[in-house]
Amino acid sequence: MSESLVRTRQDLRALKQELVEGAALVAGIGLVPLTQGNLSLRDPKSGLILMTPHDLAYDQMTTDDVVVQDLDGKVIEGRREPSHESQVHLAVYEQREDALGIVHAEPIYTNLFGVLHKPIAPLHVGTLIDVRGEVPVMPFAPSGSRQFGYDMLEVMGDRNAVVWANHGMLAIGDSLGKAIHCTVMVEISAQLYHMALQHGEPHQIPERYHGMLVG
Repeated sequence: MSESLVRTRQDLRALKQELVEGAALVAGIGLVPLTQGNLSLRDPKSGLILMTPHDLAYDQMTTDDVVVQDLDGKVIEGRREPSHESQVHLAVYEQREDALGIVHAEPIYTNLFGVLHKPIAPLHVGTLIDVRGEVPVMPFAPSGSRQFGYDMLEVMGDRNAVVWANHGMLAIGDSLGKAIHCTVMVEISAQLYHMALQHGEPHQIPERYHGMLVG
């Protein structure tokens, strides 16, 4: 076995562990109930995509359950069925070079705005930093195809998160940790927005500060 192949396999083992731990974290804070949602990350060296499998409880997931695919969707490693939304993740990695981690989650308050088809205002400074602005809502469509991913990216533009109408959200980051952080901040802004609307019209961060915060 060549030295480069050994290094690649070592790198993949470490990334699989990172993915399993990230999935457990997201599940533990209630962002992906039961087996819903999916997470992935891209190996920056090989370009391979590591993804959580279809319909497996996160608290049961081990590194042996992680599915490794190339950008065309061919399974390189893994004994389980790939996530049914793997093509959406692959579309993002194909089109967004800055994406190294992706989270598709089902947070309650974010889903609230998804069923209202109402964009989430970046009321919290952290959301503005992570998302780069308002979180848009993609019109409802079945989510299992790469075309869905392309259509979603049109709605996202240069943002790092998008709400899927009637079906959760997706966030990206330059690492899996950043994608998780972005997911949490979107849900925080959704909660704040919902609660603020019960009392009046919330004050948003002034536009003149956006450029300073987004960078």
